[in-house]
Amino acid sequence: MARKKKTVELDREHEVAPGLVAKTKKRLVVASGRSHHALAEDVATALGTQLVPTEYRTFASGEILTRFEVSIRGCDVFLVQSFGPPVNEWIMELLIMLDAAKRASAKRITVVAPYYPYSRQDKKGRGREPISGRLVADLLKTAGADRVMSVDLHAAQIQGFFDGPVDHLFAKPVLLEYFEQNLSAADREQLTVVSPDTGRVRVADTWSDSLGAPLAIIHKRRDPNVANQVTVNEIVGDVEGRVCLLVDDMIDTGGTIVKAAEALKANGALRVIVAATHAIFSDPASQRLQSEAVDEVVVTDTVPVPDDKRFPSLTVLPIAPLLARAIHEVFEDGSVTSMFNGAA
Repeated sequence: MARKKKTVELDREHEVAPGLVAKTKKRLVVASGRSHHALAEDVATALGTQLVPTEYRTFASGEILTRFEVSIRGCDVFLVQSFGPPVNEWIMELLIMLDAAKRASAKRITVVAPYYPYSRQDKKGRGREPISGRLVADLLKTAGADRVMSVDLHAAQIQGFFDGPVDHLFAKPVLLEYFEQNLSAADREQLTVVSPDTGRVRVADTWSDSLGAPLAIIHKRRDPNVANQVTVNEIVGDVEGRVCLLVDDMIDTGGTIVKAAEALKANGALRVIVAATHAIFSDPASQRLQSEAVDEVVVTDTVPVPDDKRFPSLTVLPIAPLLARAIHEVFEDGSVTSMFNGAA
């Protein structure tokens, strides 16, 4: 009987306790590393908030320190960090920020990496090679990331490198809206969507469906022993007298895109327009993309594009509204998939 009486008393305590504690509300916090602060500010503004005040230091030895200047205990934290050069420094800064957020008792930490680093090293092409994309995923998890959000992963299989949720966003709606508004009726009638290699055929095919345009494919070969060297072998599809829209996920040195554009022009293309998500623009990309073979380049600002790498035929579209909407859906336990008409 004594044991039963004690149980009743404990139950009463549990009944009373909730009434003595005010219900806590979910708190959204957007934080940023130094790699693309302007993008993070745009995301925060679109969400109707401000970036959490953060202290950054780089010591003389090169060591990095970050510290959140206000409490983030119990918050849903979204860390925005993109990965233009110097990519390795920004990775280290992100890992340190993750550790700081974890030790500050953040409730959940989402890494918002518009461009995922080392995404091209997603598999072993030759013996004794690393799979660095998986290594980055392991580092993020160990440092404290609960969730990852990225735009146009170089390979969709990278999602499988994570044990937790990955929100794979697509820049296509942003780019597509631009072309729907800016392509003339004549251009639309003569339009052909072109995949710069066989690896991007699936993406180019969705563009072809959306624009109601035929598809062409460029077959290329790379020298495995020489980085950024491409040879165009042949074009599958009719491009003569057509306006060609080359779609890709990234432009690094510009070698692939320019070679493809030259091949299209050599096969009778009227104009060549390039659409890509990530404008990495490693030298000499900006100079190459001003080739006579390329009439226009349209990218998003997932990676910062400094003034000295911009040129007259370049258009940079903002990705912040897309990221802000995805963050809102995650925070409110909504559906990110619904943003893309069910496209996974």
